[in-house]
Amino acid sequence: MRNFPVLQTDRLELVEIKECHLRDILDLFGNENVTKFYNLLPFENEQDARKFIDWYHIRFNDGLGFRWGISLKGEKNIIGTIGFNNFTKKHRANIAYDLKPEYWNYGYITEALNEVLDFGFNQLEINRIEAEVMQGNESSERVLYKLNFKKEGVLRQWMFWNEKYYDMSMFALLRIAYEKK
Repeated sequence: MRNFPVLQTDRLELVEIKECHLRDILDLFGNENVTKFYNLLPFENEQDARKFIDWYHIRFNDGLGFRWGISLKGEKNIIGTIGFNNFTKKHRANIAYDLKPEYWNYGYITEALNEVLDFGFNQLEINRIEAEVMQGNESSERVLYKLNFKKEGVLRQWMFWNEKYYDMSMFALLRIAYEKK
């Protein structure tokens, strides 16, 4: 894919994250409530945000990942991000998402995730979409259950970050289950 795909829902636009979104990314990932269940420390400066943006540009250009900025329709600012950290066409992908706390509990992540799932299954021909959820992130688990992901188990001490081990819950949605809904 040469051009970054823009996706739309009833209320949202999923757009390419660009330099003009630097402050939005800093505000998002500078918030400890957002990074609480991530394997990264809160961003402290624009350089941290720039590294994030650059990394996802490289992932897209290399055909390895997609990360969209989530914005309300008609708005330029990004209120969150969503996408595939990695994917293998016709095989599997790993999904991740985040949202500024003031936009929590309005159904935005569910709406965005549904659109990204459609893109993954139909455009990228992915068979299995996975989500690794840090223990205790009940909000994320509720979103995944709502979209028919199945919890497959707990990956004990799966993640090592900041000198500590973390258990992760593995969730997955198969193409066949997505097509049946």
